[in-house]
Amino acid sequence: MTNTLYYGDNLHVLREHVKDESVDLIYLDPPFNSNANYNILFKSPEGHNSDAQIEAFEDTWHWNDSAEAAFDEVMRSGNTAAFELLRAMRGFLGDNDMMAYLAMMAVRLLELHRVLKPTGSLYLHCDPTASHYLKLLLDGVFGGGAFTNEIIWERTAPKGHAFTRFPSSHDVILFYRKNGNAAWNPQFGSYDESYVESHYSLIEEGTGRRYQLDNLLNPNKDRPNLTYEFLGVTKVWRWTKERMQRAYDDGRVIQSGPGKVPRFKRYLDEQKGMALTSVWTDIPPLNSQAQERLGYPTQKPLALLERIIAASSNEGHVVLDPFCGCGTAVHAAQKLGRRWLGIDVTHLAISLIEKRMKDAFPGADFTVEGRPQDLGAALDLAERDKYQFQWWAVSLVDALPFGGKKKGADGGIDGLIYFKPDGKRTEKALVSVKGGKNVDVKMIRDLHSAMEREKAPFGVFICAGLPTKPMEKEAAAVGLWQNEYTGRSHPRLQILTLAELFKGKRPDIPWVDASVMKSAKREDTSRQGNLL
Repeated sequence: MTNTLYYGDNLHVLREHVKDESVDLIYLDPPFNSNANYNILFKSPEGHNSDAQIEAFEDTWHWNDSAEAAFDEVMRSGNTAAFELLRAMRGFLGDNDMMAYLAMMAVRLLELHRVLKPTGSLYLHCDPTASHYLKLLLDGVFGGGAFTNEIIWERTAPKGHAFTRFPSSHDVILFYRKNGNAAWNPQFGSYDESYVESHYSLIEEGTGRRYQLDNLLNPNKDRPNLTYEFLGVTKVWRWTKERMQRAYDDGRVIQSGPGKVPRFKRYLDEQKGMALTSVWTDIPPLNSQAQERLGYPTQKPLALLERIIAASSNEGHVVLDPFCGCGTAVHAAQKLGRRWLGIDVTHLAISLIEKRMKDAFPGADFTVEGRPQDLGAALDLAERDKYQFQWWAVSLVDALPFGGKKKGADGGIDGLIYFKPDGKRTEKALVSVKGGKNVDVKMIRDLHSAMEREKAPFGVFICAGLPTKPMEKEAAAVGLWQNEYTGRSHPRLQILTLAELFKGKRPDIPWVDASVMKSAKREDTSRQGNLL
């Protein structure tokens, strides 16, 4: 079950694939921002992104039949506290976008509570727009006393609205536990410079180590077993006489003069740091130059997820992210030695996470469920959602999805394969995907026209059904492309069926690794480069 990415609606995945009380830690960052689009930006090797902006998740929470059905499911759930809160909020808010979001979240929070172990914790990441409503829902789902912390993460420097209100600069992370026995590992941050100067002002000669002289007296005066004379001073000490002597022999007990009370030499570099509070200002958001940035607008810093996972789970525990987006939570879980489950509603996000995990952890063992694994499943996806099918088919040939989630003409292009025939100059192949059972020669002509228009040397036509003889003849008539570097010829317009792709066949596109360009000419590898 663990180390698995699931494609699909998280409500269905949770019910079908995740057992009761099987998860140690849940982190979720459910998007809510009315009329906003959440995009994944893919860049070409030359840095362009305007033509490859993909609308991966359209945030359209509206009150409709689905929202009403979710509301009714909460009513029938048996959790009367959660439903009464939801019903009261509906009476206050009415049937609007926020209420639709809360109804959809309520039914999912009930499922998340089901799969969470009795010793488990949940962190819900949100902005102040919805945090107060979600907190009430969590109180209803988890019951009184489960609320642990409201964490404030300063996600950006204050900007805007300074003349009408205080600038918004933080997110809210709501922390709940099923019971008091949940895993907990205190987290520490660095001391600020003023604290170091004021508390560790002494510097050891020879080593340069900063230290302070700390109190060795016991605040409890009624401790006969700890009352003794040491270095000529009789006091109620914090330690036994044996331990005090060992510390003195190690040079850690300092007496500034005869009759003076000895003190303990505490080094700065031996301290864990300042215990973190519920206000986190030390983890900056990802900027445009951040190395880990994937172009996902709601992407959170890896350090943020590492802190949450390190604090509320132990090695080997199971971490679940039901809205995993670009996969930061599962990345952090893998890095910290946890097992994990990730769920997202788009193939595009799952493909992005799969590549991210393979790049970050070569050889990591994980599975992807819910996307087509055979021809029948692929055809089913094509019938259910043509756009998800197109994105999935494009990912099979390591192409970049093209043009976005448009509900109309796309100019005959569904994807782009960038390649460097000589290791320097970037060329592109156009990918066209047809999931219908019937294909004809006009589709090949349309792709050829797009190749001419875009000045693309190659075209790849992916189809579910078998190509007709006229289609194969039309594709062959487009001719061959001669690679001057390798001397090989490649068909300019290639037709690949889903059945062939499942058997491992891939487009015959020339690719040369620039890192070996200093060597003599070599045979073409006929494989594609790292595209995303």
